[in-house]
Amino acid sequence: MMIFPEEYKNIGICHENDDISSKIYFLSEYLLKQEDGQWNLYQVNSTKKPILTTVESLELIATSDQILWYDKKLNIKDRTLLIETANKFCTEKINTVIFTGIDEHVTFVHQPDITSINIIEVLDIEPPLPWLADCVQRLERSGIFSDLQIRFEYNITNLKQFEDKNTVFPCCCSGLKGQFLDSSKIEGTDLIVIGCEISDTILKTKYPTLKYERYSFCPFSSNLVKPNKMFIARCCRKEMCGPTTINGHKGTVVHWGATEHDIAVAVRNLVRNGVLES
Repeated sequence: MMIFPEEYKNIGICHENDDISSKIYFLSEYLLKQEDGQWNLYQVNSTKKPILTTVESLELIATSDQILWYDKKLNIKDRTLLIETANKFCTEKINTVIFTGIDEHVTFVHQPDITSINIIEVLDIEPPLPWLADCVQRLERSGIFSDLQIRFEYNITNLKQFEDKNTVFPCCCSGLKGQFLDSSKIEGTDLIVIGCEISDTILKTKYPTLKYERYSFCPFSSNLVKPNKMFIARCCRKEMCGPTTINGHKGTVVHWGATEHDIAVAVRNLVRNGVLES
């Protein structure tokens, strides 16, 4: 079973000549203990009394020959990074990887389990810039999701595949080649409309006799793509946004113009609710 402390303050370090026979810091749930020049990892059983506590017993988790000290400093608050890195180095013999942070603190991953990392599918379209996907990537680089133990997969539909003089797109700012609901007089035969129910309503209102085939990229009605796992997507109808289930998968939908803050909150709520309910 994987052991990965929630915070590095739960790990104590005991050097060769340190005495723990009396008291240790009360938050120490694990102890890296130097013995005969080697490091062993223990779980601490103690009487919890702030601020120092009495060690009742130590339970061995990993011996020195089962431990690898990673030789580069990492952001040890990035749980996904540490689990995936530890998994690369663990073998039949090595079961624990100890990491040193860029702030010199220490943590470890014992028996890393990459299945504990939750995958979130990001559904978006381009062109223009896929705003949701771009925001998620920038937020992920900022470290705002580092504690969530998640990884994102991107499923971006390129609308260029539909470019044609008889294709109708919602907005001319996309830069696509075709006709546009917001700036063109729609005409022609064998028309294909790329848009959601809003586009459909506008067309039927303005051109009640127009015949066309429609492909939707709305997450709730899309016949272009559907989520294959826990997901985040966007929709132009604010009343439709929030937690939902599509294609049997839990997800969340943010508004088309969602800010970085909106998206960060939506992801955190999705992980909290989606994982707890799964």
